[in-house]
Amino acid sequence: MKSIKARLAAGETCIGSWLSIGSLETAEMMARAGFDWLAIDMEHTGLSAGDLLDLIRLVDMAGVAPLVRVGENHPLLIKRALDSGAQGVIVPMVGSVEEAEAAVRSASYPPRGVRGIGLYRAQDYGLDFPGYCDWINDNTLVAIQIEHKDAIDPLPAMLEVEGVDAFFIGPYDLSGSFGRPGEFDNPEVADALERIDRIVKSGVRPASGIHVVDPDPAKLKAAIAQGHRFVAFSSDLLIFSHTLKAHGDGLDFTRNFNPPWRA
Repeated sequence: MKSIKARLAAGETCIGSWLSIGSLETAEMMARAGFDWLAIDMEHTGLSAGDLLDLIRLVDMAGVAPLVRVGENHPLLIKRALDSGAQGVIVPMVGSVEEAEAAVRSASYPPRGVRGIGLYRAQDYGLDFPGYCDWINDNTLVAIQIEHKDAIDPLPAMLEVEGVDAFFIGPYDLSGSFGRPGEFDNPEVADALERIDRIVKSGVRPASGIHVVDPDPAKLKAAIAQGHRFVAFSSDLLIFSHTLKAHGDGLDFTRNFNPPWRA
């Protein structure tokens, strides 16, 4: 089976989703749903290191590519995700050429990078380190997330960094960087998204991606039509919660949830 990195390099479109609940049963259902990849979200969830390993193992054994969104652009977090068997990492809040280069170095063994060398699940528990070394350069995906207004101008240069295989637009954080979280119709936010869209349509080398937040197939088709080839369709949490809300047989989905902001 070709890796996601190889498939994107060949011009294919790869559709995935986020795993954030931590339930192995839910993850298994997601893995059976037909996604090309599933990314374990270690940035915005309460998942532990133990959850990470279990989810990577389950997704991998189901024949789906396991990716990890690490908590930050840090060598330790990237190393642990890859040593646990992830086929790639999605690195948040990358805003410069230097930060893109750092992400690639953290995912690569010397002399290309600075990733520490250890033996764990990815290296067949120490039984085939040479085979893993032969595999990683051509198959380990490094995707950078574009989530801040200050990352738009340097984006073309970041996409020239060798080893960056894809970039991923984080629309909510991008809108937040304008002080308008979630307000995608705000003129400044809309203009920023349009500027990124022009870069996508210019035919850049790394595959472009975006998170289609709502579990709406029409929005997924629209993202692909815009030229995105590395697309996240909603998440386990959102698919579950939206389905509950839509098919609650008249029940008030939020009646037992009363956070301070709803009082």
